[in-house]
This record gives sequence, C-alpha cells and structure tokens, in this order.
Amino acid sequence: MAINALTQTGVAALLGLGMALAGGHRGEEVGTIPLFLLLAVVAYAIQWLVYIPSFLARTEHYYDLTGSITYQLIAVLALILTDVRDLRTILLSVMILVWALRLGTFLFARVRNAGKDGRFDTIKNNWARFLVAWTTQGLWIVMTAAAALAAMTSGTKQSFGIVGFLGFAIWASGFAIEIVADRQKSTWRADPANEGDFITVGLWAWSRHPNYFGEFMLWVGAAIVALPALGGWQYLTLASPVFVWVLLNRISGVPLLEKRSDARWGGQEDYEAYKETTPVFFPRPPQHEPV
Repeated sequence: MAINALTQTGVAALLGLGMALAGGHRGEEVGTIPLFLLLAVVAYAIQWLVYIPSFLARTEHYYDLTGSITYQLIAVLALILTDVRDLRTILLSVMILVWALRLGTFLFARVRNAGKDGRFDTIKNNWARFLVAWTTQGLWIVMTAAAALAAMTSGTKQSFGIVGFLGFAIWASGFAIEIVADRQKSTWRADPANEGDFITVGLWAWSRHPNYFGEFMLWVGAAIVALPALGGWQYLTLASPVFVWVLLNRISGVPLLEKRSDARWGGQEDYEAYKETTPVFFPRPPQHEPV
C-alpha cells in the first residue's frame, strides 16, 4: 500500500514538473532555471512542508487554505520576477489572486464550520495516502494554472486583443457561476427546513455540480487569455482546462460527491428523478420541477 502511494506521489510530482518544463520553454529564467519551473518547485515544496504538521495533527483543516495561499504566492512571484509586465501578465495574476482568495477562504470556513472534510476521513491517518493528497494538490496547482503561468513568464508579449477580452469574459462568467452556486448551497444548508435533504434549486436545477462547472469554465477562460503569448512547447499548457475537467469528473470531485449522495439518498424517488433529469456537470435548462 505504502509503495503504491509513494509511486502515485512520484508520478504526481513528475507530471507537474514536466509541465513546468514545457511551460518554461523559451520563457524567462532566474539564473539558468526557467521561472515557471522555479514556481512549480515552490508550489510542491509548500504542500510538502504543510503536510508534515498536518499529518502529525491528523488534520485536513489547512489543506484547501494552503492550496489557496500557494496559488496567490506563485501568482505574485510570477508578477514580481518577470522582466516585462504587460496587460496580459497583470490581468492573469489578478485573476488567479481573486479566484484563489475567494475559493480558499470559502473552503476553509466550510471545513472549520463542519469540523472536517469527508474526503480525508479514511486517508489522514495513513501517512503515505495523505502525502498523495498533498502532492496531488501541488499537481493541481501547477497544471490548472499552467497556461496562465506560461504566458506570464513567457519571453513573448503580444497585444491583448479580442482573444484576451473573450477569454476574460469566459473567466468572469465561470467565476460568477462558481460563487453563485456555492452561495446557493450554503444558504440551502443554513435553513433548518432543508436538513437531511439535497439541493435542487437555482443553478443546482441546471447541473448536479454547477460550482465545478464554473471552476472548469474559468480555467478555460484563463487559457484563452494566455493563448496569444504561448509558443513551442508552451502550447502543451493549454491542456490546463482538460486537466481540470478530468480531475473534477474522474478523480477527486464529482465521483466522491456522487458516491456520498448515492449512499445517503439512493433509492429515494425524488433523488433518483433528480439524477435522471439533471446533468452531472455541463448545465442544461431544468427538465423537471425542483423537488
């Protein structure tokens, strides 16, 4: 078990550092080290440092907060260490900072109020599996922000243009969807009348996971903003939103929540009807009256 977990840890680290090498191709350097690669190393190092006291305390309370702070730190470092700061560089940095600050504080407050994060119930007592989770967060940070970081540290600066404005509009739309979906669910849970039930109103009538769709959409927008500044191996970083979709739909997000929901409400007529008529990820107009 530990050997398998360590293998997963190594793969997660190598994938992120490999993407950083590609994203740093023809980009700016600090000494002889590509700036993007340096930022990736910082991202992983922070996860591993915070992992140590977190495992000793058997707590996941600082997991999401650490991820948020890491995003903000590497965005600021990219902005400070790059030689040329054009509109694209500054805007991408602000986009990452604003998104990470909002999501990080939201998730931290949620886990503090709940007392735990159910994703970690079975792994926080196992040092190897817990390490996989923290290393995967490092991979998540590097991969999701890859296109943005590649553009920010690129040696090529291009006019912002219509492509930049289109990307920003998509990012802003995704950001808004994520915020609204999270607030709708928080409001729903705060109402004692809804205790023990599942949400089917608002954006949750359009998708079973609209907050995750908003997350995916905003990284699509960031990749489009970054596109004109990329070249050569840097184009590989456009896989960023694809990675977000895979992570959310195949690894950590949707599968875990769907499993927990099925265990709690599976077999209930209203829940099964909701699942049958509401898409799991990509929204569509409601095909049913909210239950």
